[in-house]
Amino acid sequence: MLDNNLKAQLKAYLERLQRPVELVASLDDSKGAAELKELLLEIKELSDKITVVENNDLDVRKPSFLITNPGVDTGLRFAGVPLGHEFTSLVLALLQVGGHPSKESAELLEQVRNIDTPLNFETYYSLSCHNCPDVVQALNLMSVLNPKITHTAIDGGLFQKEVEDREIMGVPTVFINGERFGQGRMELAEIVAKVDTGAAAREAEKISAKQAFDVLIVGGGPAGAAAAIYAARKGIRTGIAADRIGGQMLDTVDIENFISVNKTEGPKLSAAMENHVRDYEVDIMGQQRAAKLIPAATEGGLIEVQTESGATLKAKTVILSTGARWRNMNVPGEDQYRTKGVTYCPHCDGPLFKGKDVAVIGGGNSGIEAAIDLAGLVRHVTVLEFAGELKADAVLQKKLATLPNVTVILNAQTTEVNGDGKKVTGITYKDRGTDEIKQIALEGIFVQIGLLPNTDWLKGTVELTRFGEIAINAKGETSLPGVFAAGDCTNVPFKQIIIAAGAGATAALSAFDHLIRH
Repeated sequence: MLDNNLKAQLKAYLERLQRPVELVASLDDSKGAAELKELLLEIKELSDKITVVENNDLDVRKPSFLITNPGVDTGLRFAGVPLGHEFTSLVLALLQVGGHPSKESAELLEQVRNIDTPLNFETYYSLSCHNCPDVVQALNLMSVLNPKITHTAIDGGLFQKEVEDREIMGVPTVFINGERFGQGRMELAEIVAKVDTGAAAREAEKISAKQAFDVLIVGGGPAGAAAAIYAARKGIRTGIAADRIGGQMLDTVDIENFISVNKTEGPKLSAAMENHVRDYEVDIMGQQRAAKLIPAATEGGLIEVQTESGATLKAKTVILSTGARWRNMNVPGEDQYRTKGVTYCPHCDGPLFKGKDVAVIGGGNSGIEAAIDLAGLVRHVTVLEFAGELKADAVLQKKLATLPNVTVILNAQTTEVNGDGKKVTGITYKDRGTDEIKQIALEGIFVQIGLLPNTDWLKGTVELTRFGEIAINAKGETSLPGVFAAGDCTNVPFKQIIIAAGAGATAALSAFDHLIRH
Protein backbone atom coordinates (compact mmCIF):
# COMPACT_ATOMS: atom_id res chain seq x y z
CA MET A 1 0.00 0.00 0.00
CA LEU A 2 2.86 2.38 0.84
CA ASP A 3 5.56 2.76 -1.80
CA ASN A 4 9.20 2.24 -0.89
CA ASN A 5 9.99 5.94 -0.76
CA LEU A 6 7.13 6.61 1.65
CA LYS A 7 8.12 3.62 3.78
CA ALA A 8 11.67 4.92 4.05
CA GLN A 9 10.45 8.34 5.16
CA LEU A 10 8.02 6.86 7.67
CA LYS A 11 10.67 4.53 9.07
CA ALA A 12 12.92 7.52 9.73
CA TYR A 13 10.11 9.32 11.57
CA LEU A 14 9.27 6.26 13.66
CA GLU A 15 12.82 6.16 14.98
CA ARG A 16 11.75 9.10 17.15
CA LEU A 17 9.30 6.95 19.14
CA GLN A 18 10.20 7.02 22.83
CA ARG A 19 7.71 4.42 24.10
CA PRO A 20 5.75 1.46 22.68
CA VAL A 21 2.72 2.16 20.49
CA GLU A 22 -0.16 -0.28 20.06
CA LEU A 23 -2.56 -0.17 17.10
CA VAL A 24 -5.87 -1.80 18.03
CA ALA A 25 -7.84 -2.61 14.87
CA SER A 26 -11.61 -3.18 14.73
CA LEU A 27 -12.38 -4.77 11.38
CA ASP A 28 -15.23 -6.25 9.37
CA ASP A 29 -15.27 -8.03 6.02
CA SER A 30 -15.32 -4.85 3.91
CA LYS A 31 -12.77 -3.79 1.31
CA GLY A 32 -11.86 -0.82 3.50
CA ALA A 33 -11.08 -3.13 6.41
CA ALA A 34 -8.73 -5.19 4.24
CA GLU A 35 -6.93 -2.03 3.14
CA LEU A 36 -6.67 -0.80 6.72
CA LYS A 37 -5.24 -4.12 7.93
CA GLU A 38 -2.65 -4.03 5.14
CA LEU A 39 -1.66 -0.47 6.08
CA LEU A 40 -1.30 -1.25 9.80
CA LEU A 41 0.83 -4.33 9.16
CA GLU A 42 3.11 -2.34 6.87
CA ILE A 43 3.54 0.30 9.59
CA LYS A 44 4.29 -2.42 12.16
CA GLU A 45 7.18 -3.70 10.04
CA LEU A 46 8.85 -0.27 10.14
CA SER A 47 9.41 -0.08 13.91
CA ASP A 48 10.00 -2.59 16.68
CA LYS A 49 8.14 -0.26 19.05
CA ILE A 50 4.84 -0.78 17.18
CA THR A 51 2.48 -3.72 17.67
CA VAL A 52 -0.84 -4.47 15.98
CA VAL A 53 -3.69 -6.31 17.66
CA GLU A 54 -7.18 -7.02 16.37
CA ASN A 55 -10.29 -6.67 18.52
CA ASN A 56 -13.49 -6.96 16.54
CA ASP A 57 -15.76 -7.23 19.59
CA LEU A 58 -15.59 -3.54 20.40
CA ASP A 59 -18.76 -1.53 19.78
CA VAL A 60 -17.06 1.00 17.50
CA ARG A 61 -17.11 1.95 13.84
CA LYS A 62 -15.60 -0.64 11.55
CA PRO A 63 -13.10 -0.42 10.02
CA SER A 64 -11.24 1.71 12.55
CA PHE A 65 -8.20 1.58 14.79
CA LEU A 66 -7.07 3.03 18.09
CA ILE A 67 -3.57 4.46 18.48
CA THR A 68 -2.50 3.96 22.05
CA ASN A 69 0.14 2.63 24.44
CA PRO A 70 -0.12 -0.95 25.71
CA GLY A 71 -2.58 -1.03 28.60
CA VAL A 72 -3.72 2.56 28.01
CA ASP A 73 -6.69 4.02 26.11
CA THR A 74 -5.71 7.37 24.62
CA GLY A 75 -9.10 7.83 22.98
CA LEU A 76 -7.42 8.59 19.64
CA ARG A 77 -9.14 6.66 16.85
CA PHE A 78 -9.21 6.78 13.04
CA ALA A 79 -12.33 5.40 11.37
CA GLY A 80 -11.21 4.66 7.84
CA VAL A 81 -7.87 4.46 6.06
CA PRO A 82 -6.01 7.75 6.72
CA LEU A 83 -4.11 8.25 3.49
CA GLY A 84 -4.21 11.28 1.19
CA HIS A 85 -3.98 14.54 3.14
CA GLU A 86 -4.60 12.63 6.38
CA PHE A 87 -1.44 10.53 6.15
CA THR A 88 0.43 13.36 7.90
CA SER A 89 -2.17 13.24 10.66
CA LEU A 90 -1.53 9.52 11.08
CA VAL A 91 2.24 10.03 11.30
CA LEU A 92 1.90 12.82 13.89
CA ALA A 93 -0.51 10.72 15.94
CA LEU A 94 1.96 7.82 16.00
CA LEU A 95 4.78 10.13 17.09
CA GLN A 96 2.78 11.92 19.78
CA VAL A 97 1.36 8.75 21.29
CA GLY A 98 4.92 7.43 21.15
CA GLY A 99 6.16 10.31 23.31
CA HIS A 100 7.52 12.71 20.70
CA PRO A 101 6.82 16.27 21.93
CA SER A 102 4.48 18.69 20.15
CA LYS A 103 5.77 21.98 18.73
CA GLU A 104 2.80 23.91 20.16
CA SER A 105 3.57 26.41 22.89
CA ALA A 106 4.02 25.08 26.41
CA GLU A 107 1.32 27.46 27.64
CA LEU A 108 -1.25 26.14 25.16
CA LEU A 109 -0.37 22.51 25.91
CA GLU A 110 -0.81 23.13 29.63
CA GLN A 111 -4.17 24.75 28.94
CA VAL A 112 -5.30 21.55 27.19
CA ARG A 113 -4.11 19.39 30.09
CA ASN A 114 -6.10 21.49 32.53
CA ILE A 115 -9.46 21.03 30.77
CA ASP A 116 -11.59 19.28 33.38
CA THR A 117 -14.70 18.47 31.34
CA PRO A 118 -15.14 15.13 29.50
CA LEU A 119 -15.11 15.89 25.77
CA ASN A 120 -15.83 13.36 23.05
CA PHE A 121 -14.92 14.81 19.64
CA GLU A 122 -15.83 13.33 16.24
CA THR A 123 -14.42 14.85 13.04
CA TYR A 124 -15.68 13.99 9.56
CA TYR A 125 -13.03 14.52 6.90
CA SER A 126 -12.38 13.70 3.26
CA LEU A 127 -9.05 12.43 1.98
CA SER A 128 -8.86 15.27 -0.55
CA CYS A 129 -9.54 18.01 2.03
CA HIS A 130 -6.52 20.24 2.65
CA ASN A 131 -8.25 22.00 5.55
CA CYS A 132 -9.10 18.83 7.47
CA PRO A 133 -5.63 17.81 8.74
CA ASP A 134 -5.24 20.88 10.96
CA VAL A 135 -8.49 20.03 12.77
CA VAL A 136 -7.76 16.31 12.99
CA GLN A 137 -4.23 16.89 14.27
CA ALA A 138 -5.33 19.44 16.87
CA LEU A 139 -8.01 17.16 18.31
CA ASN A 140 -5.70 14.12 18.19
CA LEU A 141 -3.16 16.05 20.24
CA MET A 142 -5.81 17.06 22.76
CA SER A 143 -6.78 13.40 23.26
CA VAL A 144 -3.12 12.47 23.78
CA LEU A 145 -2.58 15.22 26.36
CA ASN A 146 -5.79 14.85 28.36
CA PRO A 147 -7.40 11.50 29.36
CA LYS A 148 -10.80 13.22 29.61
CA ILE A 149 -10.73 14.01 25.89
CA THR A 150 -11.34 11.50 23.10
CA HIS A 151 -11.29 11.99 19.34
CA THR A 152 -12.41 9.90 16.40
CA ALA A 153 -11.43 11.05 12.91
CA ILE A 154 -13.98 9.66 10.43
CA ASP A 155 -13.56 9.32 6.67
CA GLY A 156 -16.84 10.74 5.38
CA GLY A 157 -16.38 8.99 2.05
CA LEU A 158 -16.27 5.60 3.77
CA PHE A 159 -19.05 6.23 6.29
CA GLN A 160 -21.52 7.87 3.91
CA LYS A 161 -24.60 6.63 5.81
CA GLU A 162 -23.47 8.63 8.85
CA VAL A 163 -22.78 11.65 6.67
CA GLU A 164 -26.31 11.52 5.29
CA ASP A 165 -27.96 10.82 8.66
CA ARG A 166 -26.12 13.72 10.29
CA GLU A 167 -26.75 15.95 7.26
CA ILE A 168 -23.06 16.70 6.76
CA MET A 169 -22.40 18.57 3.51
CA GLY A 170 -19.00 20.09 4.22
CA VAL A 171 -15.76 19.02 5.82
CA PRO A 172 -14.19 19.17 8.25
CA THR A 173 -17.31 18.95 10.44
CA VAL A 174 -16.75 18.43 14.16
CA PHE A 175 -19.16 17.10 16.78
CA ILE A 176 -18.61 17.35 20.53
CA ASN A 177 -20.49 15.00 22.85
CA GLY A 178 -22.88 14.26 20.00
CA GLU A 179 -23.68 17.90 19.20
CA ARG A 180 -22.42 19.88 16.20
CA PHE A 181 -19.38 21.89 17.32
CA GLY A 182 -18.02 23.57 14.21
CA GLN A 183 -17.17 23.30 10.54
CA GLY A 184 -14.17 24.41 8.54
CA ARG A 185 -10.55 24.94 9.31
CA MET A 186 -9.75 25.37 13.01
CA GLU A 187 -6.41 25.52 14.78
CA LEU A 188 -5.65 24.16 18.23
CA ALA A 189 -5.78 27.57 19.92
CA GLU A 190 -9.18 28.28 18.36
CA ILE A 191 -10.63 24.95 19.50
CA VAL A 192 -9.28 25.37 23.02
CA ALA A 193 -10.69 28.90 23.18
CA LYS A 194 -14.15 27.53 22.32
CA VAL A 195 -14.14 24.83 25.00
CA ASP A 196 -12.27 26.87 27.61
CA THR A 197 -14.66 29.81 27.79
CA GLY A 198 -12.38 32.04 29.86
CA ALA A 199 -9.39 31.65 27.55
CA ALA A 200 -10.25 34.50 25.17
CA ALA A 201 -10.67 37.03 27.97
CA ARG A 202 -7.41 35.98 29.62
CA GLU A 203 -5.55 36.23 26.30
CA ALA A 204 -7.08 39.65 25.57
CA GLU A 205 -5.93 40.94 28.95
CA LYS A 206 -2.43 39.65 28.34
CA ILE A 207 -2.26 41.20 24.86
CA SER A 208 -3.51 44.57 26.10
CA ALA A 209 -0.64 44.71 28.57
CA LYS A 210 2.00 44.53 25.82
CA GLN A 211 4.22 47.53 25.19
CA ALA A 212 3.62 49.59 22.06
CA PHE A 213 5.08 48.17 18.84
CA ASP A 214 7.17 50.10 16.36
CA VAL A 215 5.13 48.38 13.65
CA LEU A 216 1.98 46.32 14.18
CA ILE A 217 0.85 44.14 11.27
CA VAL A 218 -2.84 43.27 11.16
CA GLY A 219 -3.31 40.09 9.12
CA GLY A 220 -1.17 36.99 8.66
CA GLY A 221 -1.26 36.14 4.97
CA PRO A 222 1.65 36.48 2.53
CA ALA A 223 1.54 40.30 2.75
CA GLY A 224 1.62 40.20 6.55
CA ALA A 225 4.39 37.57 6.67
CA ALA A 226 6.60 39.52 4.26
CA ALA A 227 5.96 42.76 6.14
CA ALA A 228 6.92 41.09 9.43
CA ILE A 229 10.18 39.71 8.08
CA TYR A 230 11.23 43.00 6.47
CA ALA A 231 10.31 45.00 9.57
CA ALA A 232 12.02 42.63 12.00
CA ARG A 233 15.21 42.68 9.92
CA LYS A 234 15.37 46.43 10.57
CA GLY A 235 15.66 45.70 14.29
CA ILE A 236 12.39 47.39 15.24
CA ARG A 237 9.75 46.01 17.63
CA THR A 238 7.37 44.05 15.38
CA GLY A 239 4.06 42.33 16.09
CA ILE A 240 1.45 40.44 14.06
CA ALA A 241 -2.19 40.21 15.12
CA ALA A 242 -4.11 37.81 12.90
CA ASP A 243 -7.20 35.67 12.88
CA ARG A 244 -5.11 32.90 11.32
CA ILE A 245 -1.54 32.78 10.06
CA GLY A 246 -1.53 31.97 6.34
CA GLY A 247 -4.72 33.71 5.29
CA GLN A 248 -6.24 32.72 1.94
CA MET A 249 -3.24 30.47 1.21
CA LEU A 250 -4.62 28.00 3.73
CA ASP A 251 -7.62 27.52 1.44
CA THR A 252 -5.55 27.17 -1.73
CA VAL A 253 -4.66 23.72 -3.03
CA ASP A 254 -2.13 23.82 -5.86
CA ILE A 255 0.24 26.79 -6.23
CA GLU A 256 2.34 26.73 -9.38
CA ASN A 257 3.16 30.41 -9.95
CA PHE A 258 5.21 31.34 -6.88
CA ILE A 259 8.55 32.04 -8.48
CA SER A 260 11.35 29.53 -7.64
CA VAL A 261 8.83 27.04 -6.23
CA ASN A 262 7.70 24.82 -9.11
CA LYS A 263 4.66 23.47 -7.30
CA THR A 264 3.41 23.46 -3.73
CA GLU A 265 0.20 23.49 -1.71
CA GLY A 266 -1.23 26.44 0.19
CA PRO A 267 -0.92 24.95 3.69
CA LYS A 268 2.71 23.99 3.00
CA LEU A 269 3.62 27.45 1.76
CA SER A 270 1.79 28.98 4.74
CA ALA A 271 3.77 26.82 7.16
CA ALA A 272 7.02 27.74 5.43
CA MET A 273 6.21 31.45 5.66
CA GLU A 274 5.25 31.17 9.32
CA ASN A 275 8.49 29.32 10.10
CA HIS A 276 10.41 32.06 8.30
CA VAL A 277 8.66 34.73 10.38
CA ARG A 278 9.45 32.83 13.57
CA ASP A 279 13.15 32.98 12.70
CA TYR A 280 12.96 36.64 13.72
CA GLU A 281 11.85 38.41 16.88
CA VAL A 282 8.24 38.87 15.86
CA ASP A 283 5.45 38.76 18.44
CA ILE A 284 2.78 36.59 16.77
CA MET A 285 -0.70 36.95 18.26
CA GLY A 286 -3.04 34.40 16.67
CA GLN A 287 -6.82 34.09 16.94
CA GLN A 288 -7.11 37.89 16.97
CA ARG A 289 -9.56 39.49 14.55
CA ALA A 290 -9.37 43.28 14.28
CA ALA A 291 -12.54 45.21 15.11
CA LYS A 292 -11.57 48.90 15.20
CA LEU A 293 -8.73 51.19 14.13
CA ILE A 294 -8.20 54.34 16.20
CA PRO A 295 -5.86 56.90 14.58
CA ALA A 296 -3.20 58.67 16.64
CA ALA A 297 -4.67 61.58 18.61
CA THR A 298 -1.62 63.75 17.93
CA GLU A 299 1.18 63.82 15.38
CA GLY A 300 3.69 61.18 16.40
CA GLY A 301 1.21 59.63 18.82
CA LEU A 302 0.25 55.96 19.05
CA ILE A 303 -2.27 54.23 16.81
CA GLU A 304 -4.62 51.73 18.45
CA VAL A 305 -6.12 48.52 17.10
CA GLN A 306 -8.95 46.91 19.05
CA THR A 307 -9.81 43.24 18.49
CA GLU A 308 -13.08 41.34 18.71
CA SER A 309 -11.73 39.53 21.79
CA GLY A 310 -11.51 42.84 23.66
CA ALA A 311 -7.75 43.38 23.39
CA THR A 312 -6.21 46.77 22.60
CA LEU A 313 -2.86 47.00 20.83
CA LYS A 314 -0.81 50.17 20.38
CA ALA A 315 1.83 50.96 17.78
CA LYS A 316 3.78 53.78 16.20
CA THR A 317 2.91 52.48 12.73
CA VAL A 318 0.36 49.93 11.50
CA ILE A 319 0.32 47.78 8.36
CA LEU A 320 -3.12 46.53 7.31
CA SER A 321 -2.93 43.17 5.49
CA THR A 322 -6.31 41.63 6.29
CA GLY A 323 -6.74 39.98 2.89
CA ALA A 324 -10.05 38.94 1.37
CA ARG A 325 -12.78 36.31 1.68
CA TRP A 326 -15.01 34.40 -0.73
CA ARG A 327 -17.72 36.53 -2.31
CA ASN A 328 -21.27 35.40 -1.61
CA MET A 329 -24.07 35.22 -4.18
CA ASN A 330 -26.34 37.23 -1.85
CA VAL A 331 -29.50 35.49 -3.00
CA PRO A 332 -32.36 33.99 -0.96
CA GLY A 333 -31.50 30.58 0.47
CA GLU A 334 -27.71 30.98 0.37
CA ASP A 335 -27.30 31.70 4.08
CA GLN A 336 -29.96 29.17 5.06
CA TYR A 337 -28.27 26.34 3.18
CA ARG A 338 -24.63 27.26 3.76
CA THR A 339 -22.88 23.99 4.79
CA LYS A 340 -26.11 22.19 3.85
CA GLY A 341 -25.30 22.01 0.17
CA VAL A 342 -23.93 25.52 -0.44
CA THR A 343 -20.16 25.36 -0.19
CA TYR A 344 -17.07 27.25 -1.28
CA CYS A 345 -14.37 24.54 -1.39
CA PRO A 346 -14.65 21.89 -4.11
CA HIS A 347 -11.46 20.16 -3.00
CA CYS A 348 -12.69 19.75 0.58
CA ASP A 349 -16.35 18.99 0.06
CA GLY A 350 -16.41 17.43 -3.41
CA PRO A 351 -16.16 13.81 -2.17
CA LEU A 352 -19.34 14.28 -0.11
CA PHE A 353 -21.30 14.76 -3.35
CA LYS A 354 -20.11 11.59 -5.06
CA GLY A 355 -22.66 10.40 -7.59
CA LYS A 356 -24.83 13.52 -7.20
CA ASP A 357 -25.72 16.50 -9.38
CA VAL A 358 -24.06 19.82 -8.48
CA ALA A 359 -23.64 23.32 -9.83
CA VAL A 360 -20.60 25.60 -9.95
CA ILE A 361 -21.33 29.32 -9.87
CA GLY A 362 -18.71 31.25 -11.82
CA GLY A 363 -16.86 30.77 -15.10
CA GLY A 364 -13.48 32.21 -14.16
CA ASN A 365 -10.37 30.15 -13.52
CA SER A 366 -11.46 29.04 -10.04
CA GLY A 367 -14.92 28.06 -11.25
CA ILE A 368 -13.72 26.04 -14.23
CA GLU A 369 -10.98 24.38 -12.18
CA ALA A 370 -13.67 23.41 -9.66
CA ALA A 371 -15.89 22.00 -12.41
CA ILE A 372 -13.04 19.92 -13.82
CA ASP A 373 -12.19 18.49 -10.40
CA LEU A 374 -15.81 17.77 -9.50
CA ALA A 375 -16.53 16.08 -12.83
CA GLY A 376 -14.38 13.15 -11.72
CA LEU A 377 -16.43 12.69 -8.54
CA VAL A 378 -20.04 13.68 -9.09
CA ARG A 379 -22.66 12.52 -11.57
CA HIS A 380 -23.10 15.86 -13.33
CA VAL A 381 -21.78 19.42 -13.08
CA THR A 382 -23.65 22.49 -14.31
CA VAL A 383 -21.57 25.66 -14.65
CA LEU A 384 -23.58 28.88 -14.36
CA GLU A 385 -21.81 31.99 -15.72
CA PHE A 386 -23.36 35.46 -15.46
CA ALA A 387 -21.60 36.81 -18.57
CA GLY A 388 -22.04 35.77 -22.16
CA GLU A 389 -18.73 33.88 -22.23
CA LEU A 390 -16.45 32.02 -19.87
CA LYS A 391 -13.59 34.04 -18.41
CA ALA A 392 -11.28 31.15 -17.61
CA ASP A 393 -7.96 30.59 -19.36
CA ALA A 394 -8.20 28.88 -22.75
CA VAL A 395 -6.35 25.77 -21.54
CA LEU A 396 -8.97 25.24 -18.82
CA GLN A 397 -11.87 25.77 -21.22
CA LYS A 398 -10.35 23.26 -23.61
CA LYS A 399 -10.09 20.66 -20.85
CA LEU A 400 -13.66 21.36 -19.71
CA ALA A 401 -14.98 20.78 -23.23
CA THR A 402 -13.69 17.18 -23.14
CA LEU A 403 -15.78 16.24 -20.10
CA PRO A 404 -19.09 14.53 -20.99
CA ASN A 405 -20.79 15.20 -17.64
CA VAL A 406 -20.42 18.99 -17.62
CA THR A 407 -22.95 21.50 -18.93
CA VAL A 408 -22.17 25.23 -19.26
CA ILE A 409 -24.97 27.79 -19.12
CA LEU A 410 -24.05 31.36 -20.05
CA ASN A 411 -25.98 34.56 -19.28
CA ALA A 412 -27.29 32.87 -16.13
CA GLN A 413 -28.14 35.10 -13.16
CA THR A 414 -28.61 33.02 -10.00
CA THR A 415 -31.71 34.25 -8.16
CA GLU A 416 -32.37 31.69 -5.42
CA VAL A 417 -31.06 28.58 -3.69
CA ASN A 418 -33.84 26.03 -3.30
CA GLY A 419 -34.12 23.56 -0.43
CA ASP A 420 -36.45 21.44 1.66
CA GLY A 421 -35.58 23.09 4.96
CA LYS A 422 -32.70 20.71 5.66
CA LYS A 423 -30.59 20.68 2.52
CA VAL A 424 -30.25 22.06 -1.00
CA THR A 425 -32.61 20.62 -3.60
CA GLY A 426 -31.91 22.93 -6.53
CA ILE A 427 -31.18 26.39 -7.86
CA THR A 428 -33.21 29.06 -9.66
CA TYR A 429 -31.68 31.34 -12.28
CA LYS A 430 -32.77 33.91 -14.84
CA ASP A 431 -31.74 33.62 -18.46
CA ARG A 432 -30.43 37.16 -19.02
CA GLY A 433 -31.02 36.83 -22.74
CA THR A 434 -34.74 36.00 -22.52
CA ASP A 435 -35.60 36.94 -18.89
CA GLU A 436 -37.00 33.43 -18.52
CA ILE A 437 -36.85 31.97 -14.99
CA LYS A 438 -35.51 28.41 -14.86
CA GLN A 439 -34.77 25.83 -12.20
CA ILE A 440 -32.26 23.00 -11.93
CA ALA A 441 -32.64 20.09 -9.51
CA LEU A 442 -29.35 19.35 -7.74
CA GLU A 443 -27.85 18.65 -4.32
CA GLY A 444 -24.75 20.83 -4.15
CA ILE A 445 -23.77 24.38 -5.11
CA PHE A 446 -20.10 25.40 -5.26
CA VAL A 447 -19.72 29.20 -5.25
CA GLN A 448 -16.63 30.47 -7.11
CA ILE A 449 -17.28 34.13 -7.94
CA GLY A 450 -14.28 35.99 -6.58
CA LEU A 451 -13.26 37.75 -3.39
CA LEU A 452 -14.31 40.60 -1.10
CA PRO A 453 -11.75 42.60 0.93
CA ASN A 454 -11.86 42.18 4.72
CA THR A 455 -12.24 45.88 5.38
CA ASP A 456 -15.72 46.31 6.87
CA TRP A 457 -14.15 47.21 10.22
CA LEU A 458 -12.24 50.12 8.61
CA LYS A 459 -15.19 52.08 7.26
CA GLY A 460 -14.98 55.68 8.39
CA THR A 461 -11.28 55.53 9.27
CA VAL A 462 -9.14 55.04 6.14
CA GLU A 463 -10.11 55.85 2.57
CA LEU A 464 -11.74 52.91 0.81
CA THR A 465 -12.59 52.51 -2.88
CA ARG A 466 -16.15 51.88 -4.00
CA PHE A 467 -15.27 48.17 -3.95
CA GLY A 468 -14.28 48.39 -0.28
CA GLU A 469 -10.55 48.12 -0.98
CA ILE A 470 -8.04 50.22 0.99
CA ALA A 471 -6.74 53.02 -1.24
CA ILE A 472 -2.92 53.08 -1.22
CA ASN A 473 -0.16 54.76 -3.20
CA ALA A 474 3.02 53.23 -4.59
CA LYS A 475 4.58 53.20 -1.10
CA GLY A 476 1.64 51.40 0.50
CA GLU A 477 0.57 54.57 2.32
CA THR A 478 -3.12 54.97 3.22
CA SER A 479 -5.03 58.20 3.90
CA LEU A 480 -3.90 58.06 7.55
CA PRO A 481 -0.34 59.04 8.55
CA GLY A 482 1.56 56.07 9.90
CA VAL A 483 -0.97 53.55 8.56
CA PHE A 484 0.05 51.42 5.59
CA ALA A 485 -1.65 48.56 3.76
CA ALA A 486 -0.71 45.64 1.52
CA GLY A 487 -2.18 42.65 -0.26
CA ASP A 488 -5.66 41.62 -1.35
CA CYS A 489 -7.40 44.11 0.95
CA THR A 490 -5.99 47.01 -1.11
CA ASN A 491 -6.66 48.45 -4.55
CA VAL A 492 -3.74 46.68 -6.23
CA PRO A 493 -5.03 45.48 -9.62
CA PHE A 494 -4.03 41.83 -9.30
CA LYS A 495 -4.66 39.51 -6.35
CA GLN A 496 -1.74 37.07 -6.32
CA ILE A 497 0.37 35.57 -3.53
CA ILE A 498 3.64 36.85 -4.95
CA ILE A 499 2.22 40.35 -5.49
CA ALA A 500 0.88 40.43 -1.92
CA ALA A 501 4.26 39.37 -0.54
CA GLY A 502 6.02 42.11 -2.51
CA ALA A 503 3.47 44.67 -1.32
CA GLY A 504 4.06 43.57 2.27
CA ALA A 505 7.77 44.18 1.89
CA THR A 506 7.06 47.61 0.39
CA ALA A 507 4.75 48.53 3.27
CA ALA A 508 7.32 47.47 5.87
CA LEU A 509 10.08 49.52 4.26
CA SER A 510 7.74 52.51 4.05
CA ALA A 511 6.79 52.10 7.72
CA PHE A 512 10.48 52.04 8.67
CA ASP A 513 11.08 55.16 6.60
CA HIS A 514 8.15 56.83 8.37
CA LEU A 515 9.62 55.97 11.78
CA ILE A 516 12.97 57.48 10.83
CA ARG A 517 11.40 60.70 9.53
CA HIS A 518 8.98 61.15 12.41
